[in-house]
Amino acid sequence: MGIQDKFENKAEELKGRAKESAGSAIGDDDLKNEGKADQASSGVKKGIEKVKDKANEVAEKLTGD
Repeated sequence: MGIQDKFENKAEELKGRAKESAGSAIGDDDLKNEGKADQASSGVKKGIEKVKDKANEVAEKLTGD
């Protein structure tokens, strides 16, 4: 996972947390749910990047690079 990807995923997660908190504070369920969705999206992206990293590690071991 590249540094840029990690940064973008963390920013999306934090944005989602902020939206969820703001939605809870003002009683806006749509904003709260949007925040939860942003956090979930970030989690999925992190998972995909971890799989890519592991696949690259395996490929490097197999090829000896």
